[in-house]
Amino acid sequence: MSGDQAEPRTPADLPAARRWLLPSALADELDPGARRSGRPRRTARDWIVDFSCFVLAVVTGLLAAESMAEDPNLPEPVAAVDQVIGALSCGAVWLRRRWPLGLAIAMVPVGLVSNTAGGAGLISLFTLAVHRPFRYVAWTGGVSLAVLPVFFRLRPDPELSYPAVLVFTGLLIVSAIGWGMFVRSKRQLMLSLRDRARRAETEARLRAEQAQRLAREAIAREMHDVLAHRLTLLSVHAGALEFRPDAPREEVARAAGVLRESAHDALQDLRQIIGVLRAADADDAGGRPQPTLAALDALVAESREAGMKVTLANRVTDAGAVPAVVGRTAYRIAQEGLTNARKHAPGSEVAVTVTGGPGDGLVVSVRNPAPEGEVPHVPGSGQGLIGLTVRATLAGGTLRHGPTPDGGFRVRAWLPWD
Repeated sequence: MSGDQAEPRTPADLPAARRWLLPSALADELDPGARRSGRPRRTARDWIVDFSCFVLAVVTGLLAAESMAEDPNLPEPVAAVDQVIGALSCGAVWLRRRWPLGLAIAMVPVGLVSNTAGGAGLISLFTLAVHRPFRYVAWTGGVSLAVLPVFFRLRPDPELSYPAVLVFTGLLIVSAIGWGMFVRSKRQLMLSLRDRARRAETEARLRAEQAQRLAREAIAREMHDVLAHRLTLLSVHAGALEFRPDAPREEVARAAGVLRESAHDALQDLRQIIGVLRAADADDAGGRPQPTLAALDALVAESREAGMKVTLANRVTDAGAVPAVVGRTAYRIAQEGLTNARKHAPGSEVAVTVTGGPGDGLVVSVRNPAPEGEVPHVPGSGQGLIGLTVRATLAGGTLRHGPTPDGGFRVRAWLPWD
């Protein structure tokens, strides 16, 4: 009967090859399409458990039959009828999953007339405790205990005294019921843990989607400000050419050059916001100047003043030519990396590396070793890294983050630089 205990597994995505290890109730929860005719599909594990219960009932019945054979006061026809009823009861064990309550109730009167059906009766009570609420178990188990004195008055045990056999059999019944209730509680706990894990996964996915949406809105607002500047510049110079067609050739050429450069920059910025469906207010609203790669030294200096150990390796070819969008994204990535290192690895030396050039792209890396000593728990949901991943993706690049072999953490991003 130990096979009825459920394994302590809770993930809803348990591989199908391992589902035979689960009880049918849990297996059908993981695979609702496996139900047939309104009843749970019996797994290979269920067949093994049912066969073990059948063998246990048969062995118990054989032991009881052997004990009856040694009783000289028991008529032979009564013993034969007892064994026939016991054999039918053992066969009925295969119905315990389909009709647990009916089998347990039927075994109460059967137990009054058959000694060899005792094992099947215990298994029926165990099954009832596993598959049905406590009120059914209480009534059926109470009746089973109440008829024990009548049974042993009619069929006294040849080896044990009347009080001893009552106590021993009562303990067996209570143990079977208690074991079944324990298995039922364990299964319900597993199902609740599985549901909790599923809800946690759903909530995490919703938080990630919300973080991505907020990041897209922030980027869209930032790009909107940039595009407004570019398009306004285009409008001013185009209006000047329209209202001054007699302007000197040099001035017309200069205005045309400004128009060309502004249009090119506006097209580059527009590519960053394709797919962004909404624009919302962000923290960087109000027309304040946005940081670029040139502000990275000031960011590192500010972190050092706050007590952090930071090393900066800026090996960018022609740093002044870094596009504004790329430089701003690189700055945000370094800023978030330093913030995370300050929270989760205080006292560790953080290495910030920026490399690359035109045509090769810009690589930003923020790395810190494992913190020294125990670090207090800092609440956080990882939305900053999610936002950085979205920002890098919309900029046409990639971002990877995760632990390093030495126990530290690394954030590495590649951004395109045409």
